[in-house]
Amino acid sequence: MFQRIVAPLTVVAAVLAAAPVAAQDNKVLNLYSARHYQTDEALYDNFTKATGIKINRVDADDAGILARLKSEGAASPADVVLLVDAARLWRAEQDGLFQPVKSKLLEDRIPANLRGEDKGQGSQWFGLSTRARVIVYNKAKIKRDDVDTYEELADPKNKGKVCTRSGSHPYNLSLIGSLMEHLGAEKTEAWARGVVANMAREPKGGDTDQIKAVASGECGVAISNSYYVARLMRSNKPEDREVMDKVAVVFPNQQSWGTHVNIAGGAVARHAKNREAAVKFLEYLASDQAQVYFANGNNEYPVVRTVKVPNPALESLGEFKTELIPISVVGANQGKVQQILDRVGFK
Repeated sequence: MFQRIVAPLTVVAAVLAAAPVAAQDNKVLNLYSARHYQTDEALYDNFTKATGIKINRVDADDAGILARLKSEGAASPADVVLLVDAARLWRAEQDGLFQPVKSKLLEDRIPANLRGEDKGQGSQWFGLSTRARVIVYNKAKIKRDDVDTYEELADPKNKGKVCTRSGSHPYNLSLIGSLMEHLGAEKTEAWARGVVANMAREPKGGDTDQIKAVASGECGVAISNSYYVARLMRSNKPEDREVMDKVAVVFPNQQSWGTHVNIAGGAVARHAKNREAAVKFLEYLASDQAQVYFANGNNEYPVVRTVKVPNPALESLGEFKTELIPISVVGANQGKVQQILDRVGFK
């Protein structure tokens, strides 16, 4: 059912190098992960080298992992769960799939707005890397000043120019959930209706497809997670370089509340048999060295603000102001957001 990770040792987190050897019943950690990046292999191996705790891993997408946890119930062997969206983490918490963790290290290193709500016993999930929801536009057809806020995507001046993936995708649910906090429900619904009116085509594909549609001229502007942009920027394929030559990127709302950021995060499974090892693993993922591996594996940003990731694509995009609303609130808005999307026909 599990496969063990085997990868060469590179860097060991100092905080774990000095940690005592785990108790005998914590010698194994069962990990359910929606992450599938090659650089994570060394990351997990470093944890084993530093602690003596072996990692058994199950890989699946977020939906598959959550369905499996529900099906297994109390018999689940999962100790740690890694997911790649705040809306999914929040939903899993509501479904009773996680347990609270009280850790000074995690509280000190991970900003409060990037972890689950603490109701007195600790947060049930923690952001471990972030990605920005950016706007990509065609440099030859669109003026930057016309698309430098999320609100302008719904402005009539951009009619027939907007491309997007499904409104019901968790990335968009989270973005629109954040807009509800800034604009209120009524204005957010008007915004969603305006975006639908401005679409160049029906929503389809993923974020990379939206970027390519902007480059081809099928649309003038699109929304994308920043790591999709960074992937294309770092690609050696001529066709990807051609795409990036035709588009530009803007971090929206720099003059107001800041750009929306989402997270990849982790949690201790509700029925974890190896809780001590599970908490130790989450703390390890918040260490400086692990943050570099964890974020750089998918061209993301670390959650620990003092950590810098040596990623040329992210560096070229530059610094930006991020919104500060709690990501847990954004997740909690997803039900209301879906109702809005249904009413306005944002498929």
